[in-house]
Amino acid sequence: MLELSILGFLYEEPLHGYELKARIQALSGHIRPVSDGALYPAIARLVKAALLEQRTEPGSGAAHRRILSLTETGRTELLARLRNPKDTEITDGQRFFTLLAFLRHLPDRAEQAAVLRRRQSFLDTPSSFFYRDGEPVRAEEAPDVFRQGMLRIARATGAEERAWLDEAIRGLES
Repeated sequence: MLELSILGFLYEEPLHGYELKARIQALSGHIRPVSDGALYPAIARLVKAALLEQRTEPGSGAAHRRILSLTETGRTELLARLRNPKDTEITDGQRFFTLLAFLRHLPDRAEQAAVLRRRQSFLDTPSSFFYRDGEPVRAEEAPDVFRQGMLRIARATGAEERAWLDEAIRGLES
């Protein structure tokens, strides 16, 4: 998801590393903090793959800043990743939110809707955090108030997400 975030934010405008890190941190929040030890090697890989360019500009003080921008190859790569997200980018809630943050860059509304349909299909598959005799445990059947809470919150969140997906897909297909 780090590379998708880098490509997505740089699709919008060139940034220096510090600003890019701040935007990624704001998107992923406390759930998945990004360290310099992860960010800068990822940037180096993307530069080596010719997906990013970097140039040096004078900073506000004495230090120069490296400004990162997306190459045409990087733009093509981002759009390909948005068109065909990995299964984990559909099934993992935080990864899906990262995908959603940049899905607007995909110019074809039908392709955007197709990605949302994949998430919709995933949500329509019965699942639970807990199982009994191979069957999902419903909130009302959970053995304690804590598991009941987990299941009720997940059910409410899922219902709201399904409603939004239906609305968004209708809007994209109209």
